This record gives sequence, structure tokens and C-alpha cells, in this order.
Amino acid sequence: MKRALSLILTLLLCASARAVSLRTVSAFGGTDATALAYVELLREYEAQTGNVVEDSSGTSDESWKAGVLSDFAAGNEPDILFFFACSADSAPILRKMVPISEINAACPGLSLLESDILREADGAVYAIPLRPYFEGLFVNTDLFEQYHAPLPDTWTHLEEAIAIFRSAGIVPISVSLSDIPHYLAECAVLAASAPEEFTARPAALDQVPEGWFRGMELIRRLYTLGAFPENALNTSEAVTSELFRQKKAAMQIDGSWLINSLPEENMNTTVVMPMPSLSGEGSAIIGGVSMGFYLTRRVWDDPTRRDAATALLAWLTRPDHLNRLAAWEVTGALAASADAIVGRSADMVRPIQDDMSKNARETWLLDCVPAVAAGDMTAEECWAQVMALDPFEAGR
Repeated sequence: MKRALSLILTLLLCASARAVSLRTVSAFGGTDATALAYVELLREYEAQTGNVVEDSSGTSDESWKAGVLSDFAAGNEPDILFFFACSADSAPILRKMVPISEINAACPGLSLLESDILREADGAVYAIPLRPYFEGLFVNTDLFEQYHAPLPDTWTHLEEAIAIFRSAGIVPISVSLSDIPHYLAECAVLAASAPEEFTARPAALDQVPEGWFRGMELIRRLYTLGAFPENALNTSEAVTSELFRQKKAAMQIDGSWLINSLPEENMNTTVVMPMPSLSGEGSAIIGGVSMGFYLTRRVWDDPTRRDAATALLAWLTRPDHLNRLAAWEVTGALAASADAIVGRSADMVRPIQDDMSKNARETWLLDCVPAVAAGDMTAEECWAQVMALDPFEAGR
């Protein structure tokens, strides 16, 4: 470790001899509580090197991902990128990335982490991992106590709670069907599927597991039960998350990144639970490690900026700096429930959308989910549209 830190300092000093400008793109934006920590790390790097870092950070929604991929396609990629890995999102940009093994071979004292968890289909690792994640059902327990609703540890209890909160004028499950219905879609399919069904990646419509059809039908059922906000088809995720934070909604299906946006006073009255299984049997948990830091080929091949960019990558991915960016700062009941889910890492399964092509993913999530919920499309029609796009071709 001392040798690696020494080399980082050497690179920083070398980079400072000739000040350069670097560009970074990341998902440390929006309401992400670690956005400030990321900016602080960039400013610290600038202070030590004299280099200038221009950062473009945003919320990792579909428009942000599309913007990143468009920049790469246009030859306008950044120097350092924090982005998705081992997915259909990363596949189009890998040829413009530098494998971690190549960086380590050129800078052997650096010993950048080459983790198998982010090994791509070509056998190489291009990203240094950050942020283990999970998706689940966040619950405002104080509302459940106030209205004497059962915690949603079974599907029956979930539907009972929905009925209680709907009659009390509380939004049961806060979600935007027009903006970010991703986690609802994944968790609904998981609730209706056995783990082996959920992890299937069918090549044709007749291979789509029955659980995937049942999952889409569950979204329609939840909609007809009044589980979602009245304006779920035309509101935004920012609005629906604020409903949950302000205790105007009882539940929210989301990822572990939601934790960082919750106020401190909610830590003992909010927990996260696995999505209950429709069958009543225990189900898997959606999760893993999906994002990491990349170094692009363009800056690596630029002798005037390679040292500065490599130093920045090493700086951002120092273990103590990764901790500043990765950990959620929570206490109490929320921390205990999150730790319990993370402890079930052996039960975690990758999201379906991570293995889908961009067109197929957007068709499923942004076209099918709201249409199925509103009753304008059947589950069969949904999957027929998605499978017509050969969504998992890249993984075969």
C-alpha cells in the first residue's frame, strides 16, 4: 500500500510539472449525497497538481446514459468516466477504454484493482468497481404503525397495506411510471419468478419464462389496486421520491442509492426489505456491483496528458477515497436493514435490464411498463415487442 501511494504521489508531482486539462463524466449528480465528496476529491487533485478538471455529473437515468453513449459514438468521450460495467450499456464503449491490466503493466507499482466481478465478455476488466448495490422495497415504518398496516413481508401483507393506505389518503407505493419505472419492473418480475426464471436471457418470445409475464401482470394489478400516485403516468421520480421522504407515501421500490437522499431524521423510521414473493416462498435479491471508473484510450494515447489522467484515476480509486464515494452514511433501523440485505450477497441476481440492448430496455421500461399498467397493452404484447428487438444478442 505504501508503495502504491508513493507512486500516486510521484504521478501527481509529474503531472504538476506540466499543467493540463482533463474531463470527467460521472453519475455523482442530482440528489446523490456523495456528489460533494466527488467534487472535493477533484478539487484536492487540482490543488496538488495544478491541473484543471472539468466535470459533468448527472443522475444515472436513461437520458444521462444516452448522452454518454452519444458522446462516445461522436468521438467526444471524456478522459475519466464513472459508468456502468458488464452490461449492454458498457459493451459499445469498451473498444475506447484501457484495460486495467494494461495500465498496471505500464505502471506496475500502482496495482489498480482488477476485479473479476467487472470482467467483461472479452475477458478483460476495464473498470475499477465502486458501489455494491441492491434493489428493494423501502418502507416508512412509522406510517405502518400509525395506520396499523402489516409490514409487506408477504405478498398478501403487501396488498393489505396498499388497501389500508389507499383508504387513508396515503400513497401506498411512490413511483413514476413515465420516468424511472425500472425498479418496479425488475422487482415485479422477480416477485413472480423463480431465481432461474429471472436470470434467464431468452433468445426468442417462446423462451420467455412464465414469471416474466406474471411480473408484468402484477404491475397492472398494483395499478388497479391504487398502489401508485394518481399521476403516476405523468409525474417524475424526483417528485415521487420527495413524497416518500416527506412521509406522504408509505413505500418506494428503489435501489440502495435512495439511502443517500433520505434525511437523517428518517433513519429510525425507514427500513428496506426484499420484495415479497408472489408464491409466498423466499426470493432472491436484485443486486451486485454495476459501476466503476474507466480510463479512456484517447487520453492514454496522448503523451501530454497520460500521466495526469492516470494520476487522477489512481487518486479517485484509492481505497480511502472509494470509501468516501461508496458508503451510505446511515444509522439505526435503516442501517441494520440495509446491512441485512447486503449480507445476502449470495442470493443476489443481476437486473434483467443490465443485459438488454438500449432499444429493448427503453421499449420494456418506458413504453411497455406504463402501457401495461394503464391497461393499454397486455403482458404478451409487451414481451413480443421487446423480444422482436433481440434484447440479449450482445450476451450470446
